Parts: sequence; structure tokens; C-alpha cells
Amino acid sequence: MAMTYGYVYVASICMGANKQQVLKAFKEAEAYKGPSLIIAYAPCINQGIRKGMGKSMEEGDLAVKSGYWKLYRYNPELAAEGKNPFQLDSKKPTGDIEEFLSGENRYAQLAKKDPETSKKLRADLADLYAKRTELYEQLAGLPGIGSAEESK
Repeated sequence: MAMTYGYVYVASICMGANKQQVLKAFKEAEAYKGPSLIIAYAPCINQGIRKGMGKSMEEGDLAVKSGYWKLYRYNPELAAEGKNPFQLDSKKPTGDIEEFLSGENRYAQLAKKDPETSKKLRADLADLYAKRTELYEQLAGLPGIGSAEESK
């Protein structure tokens, strides 16, 4: 939502998935002369990571690879330069969303209690995340504001 204002730097990061992207986002946010918002995927004990909290970096990597969490940066200064301010840093999902969901108690508990509902909700979730990936790819592929491509 903050990106829609057009003057807020926004980044979505995950240190377990891409340390370089995290560092780049922090540097850009600090250099930006305006409000900056960084949203980090950071597993906590309440998520109930089945592998244990010692594997939280791996869990973050799996969240990104499965498409559950997206890495991106929105820099309004790029729009002022005629470039697309939205940069998608995530690659196409290569992981299994089911593997990710099954690795956390918050999702696994429903599978134990109500397997049919869990199966339906997981399928719905996978579909929603696939659509979100498609939307973010479209946004990242848009020409910059005032660019030569736009005037064609």
C-alpha cells in the first residue's frame, strides 16, 4: 500500500534468502530522502518451525523459493529518472509451497485437525501466490515513467 503513495521507498527482504538484496535495500532506504519502509521475513518461535529456530535462515530461504515471500524494492527516485521504480528481486519459485507450509506448526496443526479444509486452503493459497508472482512480474516489466517505450 505504501508504494501507491509514490513517495515512499519500500523493500521486502529476507536475509536467509539473499543477503546482498538485504544490504542493497538497507543502503537504498538509508540514502532515500523521504520515508522508507523495509518489510522483513523473520521467522519467530510462534510460527513453530518444525526444524527448530536454529534453521530460521533456511526457513526464510524456503519461503522465498516456494513463492510464499517475495523480494522486491520500490524506489521512487527511479521514477524521477524515467525508470520503473518497482524491481522484483525474487526469481520464479523453484520450491514446493507444500514443503514450506508443512514445515511450520501454524499450518501443520490444521492438517492434523481438519485435513480436508487444510488441503483446500493450501491449494487456494498456492493459487493466490502464483497469481501474486504473475502480478509482480508484470509490474516489474512495465516501462519507466516517461520512457521511450511508453510513448510507442
